[in-house]
Amino acid sequence: MRIAFLGLGHMGLPMARNLAKAGHDMVGFDVVPAAIDAAGAAGLAVADSGQDAAASAELVITMFPSGRHVLEAYRGSDQTPGLLAVAAPGTLFIDCSTIAVDEAQEAAGLAAAAGHRALDAPVSGGVVGAENATLAFMVGGSDEDFEAARPILETMGRRVVHCGGAGLGQAAKVCNNMILGVSQIAVAEAFVLGERLGLSHQALFDVASNASGQCWALTTNCPVPGPVPTSPANRDYQPGFAGALMSKDLGLAEQAIALTGVDARMGRLAREIYREFADGEGAGQDFSGIINTIRAESA
Repeated sequence: MRIAFLGLGHMGLPMARNLAKAGHDMVGFDVVPAAIDAAGAAGLAVADSGQDAAASAELVITMFPSGRHVLEAYRGSDQTPGLLAVAAPGTLFIDCSTIAVDEAQEAAGLAAAAGHRALDAPVSGGVVGAENATLAFMVGGSDEDFEAARPILETMGRRVVHCGGAGLGQAAKVCNNMILGVSQIAVAEAFVLGERLGLSHQALFDVASNASGQCWALTTNCPVPGPVPTSPANRDYQPGFAGALMSKDLGLAEQAIALTGVDARMGRLAREIYREFADGEGAGQDFSGIINTIRAESA
């Protein structure tokens, strides 16, 4: 297929590269010059603008920082036409950004009104998953559009789940990352408690990873060096998944909690903890670095 990939950052570039490796006719674009340079160095064709990339594509994938960026790109402005205006009729738009549920539904409505098809397909798995094509995709949209997109998504990921109609891919992502944020804090607190009690990191890991405390935040993203050699803790907490992104995603969860009236006290507390973390040095660290904050604030 002729695919336009817009947003060639830490996640987008390896995803686009995997599509190119699979034989698709790829063209990319990013507003950040360094990302354009990295894409060129990786051998990807780069357009002069997002509009130029989308105009000749059968499928347009976006990976943007926020819902505002997605909606602005779709709509355009008085000076610049939007992606929806320049794309050929019936183009399939897949947004892999993590945005609010209502923003994803608005984007799908705009696409439909312009004569196009749209899916929201946020991802889980981080940069490593993007590089290794092992991402998990949570997809919202029609059955027909999901089946059309499935081969493309399976090229970039290991697991592709259709979660329901427009916006429900984002709903799944919000719920998943609320679980992740809460569990990463709990794992970090447990390791700090173990330290104070004289328990070695390895002993705690050996017990919890094979008992009821087992979770991804422990067995893959272990917040202390040693037990999981590939975890960010062994790289001075280089992300990975940055604290700023976890704060952002928990902010989306906080919005959804307020909208639905759910009594999600742990989710709201995790948002507060990660917001403070991201306001400081944690913004550019892996979110498992929250363990250092817990140590510093422990009496």
